[in-house]
Amino acid sequence: MLTKVLLILLGLSIILPSRSEGPHVESENRPSAYDDVYGPQPQAAEEKLLSEETKPTLSGPHSTLGKLPTATHILNSILNNYDHKLRPGIGEKPTVVTVELSVNTLGPISILDMEYTIDITFCQTWYDERLRYNGSFESFVLNGNMVSQLWIPDTFFRNSKRTQEHVITMPNQMVRIHKDGKVLYTIRMTIDAGCLLHMLKFPMDSHSCPLSFSSFSYPESEMIYKWEDFKLEINEKNSWKLFQFDFTGVTNITETISTPTGDFMVMTLFFNVSRRFGFIAFQNYVPSSVTTMLSWVSFWIKKDSAPARTSLGITSVLTMTTLGTFSRKNFPRVSYITALDFYIAICFVFCFCALMEFAVLNFLTYNWTKPRASPKLRHPDICARALMPPRASAHQHPDAFVCQIEDSDESDGEEGPSCPAQQSLSPGGIQNPGGCCKWCKKYVCVVPRCEGSIWQQGRLFIHIYRLDNYSRVVFPVTFFFFNVLYWLVCLNL
Repeated sequence: MLTKVLLILLGLSIILPSRSEGPHVESENRPSAYDDVYGPQPQAAEEKLLSEETKPTLSGPHSTLGKLPTATHILNSILNNYDHKLRPGIGEKPTVVTVELSVNTLGPISILDMEYTIDITFCQTWYDERLRYNGSFESFVLNGNMVSQLWIPDTFFRNSKRTQEHVITMPNQMVRIHKDGKVLYTIRMTIDAGCLLHMLKFPMDSHSCPLSFSSFSYPESEMIYKWEDFKLEINEKNSWKLFQFDFTGVTNITETISTPTGDFMVMTLFFNVSRRFGFIAFQNYVPSSVTTMLSWVSFWIKKDSAPARTSLGITSVLTMTTLGTFSRKNFPRVSYITALDFYIAICFVFCFCALMEFAVLNFLTYNWTKPRASPKLRHPDICARALMPPRASAHQHPDAFVCQIEDSDESDGEEGPSCPAQQSLSPGGIQNPGGCCKWCKKYVCVVPRCEGSIWQQGRLFIHIYRLDNYSRVVFPVTFFFFNVLYWLVCLNL
């Protein structure tokens, strides 16, 4: 009986575990709702943790670090016994430094301070046998923190006034070491360099702004600079700040300069620029020319309108003075006269001569041509008629004159003095104004109705009362020929 009970309990213990495992197996084989979705399948928490725990053990430490220990070992080995205070090849041969330049931004050019600003990326290449190594790495790229551990050429810019090295977000420096010992050092900097501007042809001037560099302490016997086939990258896509100038090209020269400390090799780049003419033309040439032509309006105003003609002439002269001062406001204080100064000076002379023309006309007509009639005749339009003596007496009295009743209007319709001046009866019909010098007697006619011919006794005969008529032609024609000559000379120099 006991045996049967034991067998029943053993059978139950075998049957019950099999039933408990059955539903679990079916759940594993049952199709999941995620089978139709493309993408990673969800995993159980225990399986995910298990995979994360076993992954590092499968890859191993060497596969995680990669080639970092090898690179560290190579770098430490080449810098272990390296002395950065000594140049490569010391005592044997000079170090050859190859230079390459990339211009990021050029300008602005300050005329007043005679300097310009340039933003460059400066590259220097040389060979250092102490940095050779063997390995699978072709080169190492190091940041600016490693620069202090290597020998770097002491290059400085000779004509720089201010130099700024960019340090945001890290110092903009890079060192690349090749396995054959070739070293590339690159740095970005902004330089304010001096540029001597020759302003003689201003504003039709062109300039060559230099950028000169050399070694500070190593003479030519220890360090030599050379161009990398003169590679100069000009990135004009950046916002160049030349403003009044156009970039026309770049040239270079290499020279040796002797100093008390030795002979140094100097490399110089010349950035050639030419001035844009439009700004100066609208700011100086157009106002000067218009003001000069405006002063000629006084030639069409009656000579009796003294306030109008005087105010117009004085205003023109003062305007030209202001323009001349304004053109020198943002200009270096050079000791020579420029092309623009010469043009403004000539325009000033034209305005001044237009004012003086009225002064001469007024002086000759109202001071030299005084009537000599009887003081009792005060009517402005009536002049006593003197009896003409016989012809014989006329030769005895060469200064005899005829003062007759005449209209005050001139031949051109303008108003003259109330009583015409004495008219000489000397041979040739040359007028004899009172108090006038002999030269004026030969060349000038002061009376309003001078009947002498234009050419008299082989000399030019000038009618003072027609001085405005002469000026209306002489001034514009002279100014026109001056402009033609001026622009031909300035544009062809």
